[in-house]
Amino acid sequence: MFVDKAKITIKAGNGGDGAVSFHREKYVAAGGPDGGDGGCGGNVVFVVDDHFSTLIDFRYKRKYVAENGENGGARRCTGKSAPDLIVKVPRGTVIREAQSGRIMADMSDDAPHILAHGGRGGKGNANFATSTRQIPRFAKPGFPGESFEVTLELKLLADVGLVGFPNVGKSTLISVVSAAKPKIANYHFTTLTPVLGVVRLDAERSFVMADIPGLIEGASEGVGLGHEFLRHVERCRLILHVLDVSGCEGRDPIEDFEAINRELANFSEALAECPQIVVANKSDMAEEAQIDRLRENITGRGLPFYVISAATTMGTRELMDAVGEALSKLPPVKIYEAEPFTQEDLAQRFADRQAFEVEVEDGIYYVSAPWLEPILRTVNMEDYSSLQYFQRVLRSSGIIDKLEEMGIEEGSTVNIFGFEFDYIR
Repeated sequence: MFVDKAKITIKAGNGGDGAVSFHREKYVAAGGPDGGDGGCGGNVVFVVDDHFSTLIDFRYKRKYVAENGENGGARRCTGKSAPDLIVKVPRGTVIREAQSGRIMADMSDDAPHILAHGGRGGKGNANFATSTRQIPRFAKPGFPGESFEVTLELKLLADVGLVGFPNVGKSTLISVVSAAKPKIANYHFTTLTPVLGVVRLDAERSFVMADIPGLIEGASEGVGLGHEFLRHVERCRLILHVLDVSGCEGRDPIEDFEAINRELANFSEALAECPQIVVANKSDMAEEAQIDRLRENITGRGLPFYVISAATTMGTRELMDAVGEALSKLPPVKIYEAEPFTQEDLAQRFADRQAFEVEVEDGIYYVSAPWLEPILRTVNMEDYSSLQYFQRVLRSSGIIDKLEEMGIEEGSTVNIFGFEFDYIR
């Protein structure tokens, strides 16, 4: 099964928590704090694997989560950082953030792309010792790893794209000019998936040609099969527009030409502006008057025009030489640039990380804040300086202000993930 679009969730690993520890050694009194830092969480890294040609694996596994970093240890031992999670995709896969549509990476080269960064490890209590606070009984939790819901779109990397109505001979053409072996039969929609073929002109010159399923009128609106695969022509440097000059299907090739161009324009403005070479196929079954009529119309539009018979290979060599010559004057295959976060996006992500909710039930104020849970784990409720640190977090995050805004009174109970305390002004 050919799958060229998928949606998955990726989650980088969280950083390990810092350790609360004190040096213990014979004959060494009051050794002091020696809690180590936590290790970094694993990144989610996407790499290209040319053995893959479809995204079907992502239909069955939709969540990719990297490992968390290890917690810090005693004797200032830093926790082990987690390994990166490697996700392999076919070459030409474009990765977008599902919510905003922002391009995160174009997997068209061999460079690995880190899509979700692992969280940094938290600081151990050894980092918080000062001349006035010599026995800190708290540490910092690890930072959470980034997480995204992303869409994967496979856009084949091809120099030339074959477009045209069904049964005009596109598959036959690619089979005679390259080593590709598409299914060929005398009925519509024989080609159900895109087919790539490498055309070699000589020892030093070659290009990649893509045959996509036949288009019909209304394809850009979802009619037929070709609309599902038009994205594979978006990268092409040149379009070979194949027409059935014989009219053996009962269609007018000029009307076919205009209809397909309308569908390309409706799908993408870039496709409408892509250079074209028009190919009159099945010339061995056509009359001279039919060929001359089509030639006059196409050349009148200022487009190159070639007459071939893919079944007998007549004119195919000349056509491929012309394609190679045209490609030498065109820019390389389009590569999509990654789009960085905007200031608004960064502000929203920061706000989401500091988000919290407060609900009152039976006189108890319940605070819900996922980011606060790891901090609560590292706080020693029996240590004054640790409690001071926790109070500063509640104040700086706006939780205290929200409680006061809701009319909390002194002595009221506040519940944060099961930990309850009395509110004191």
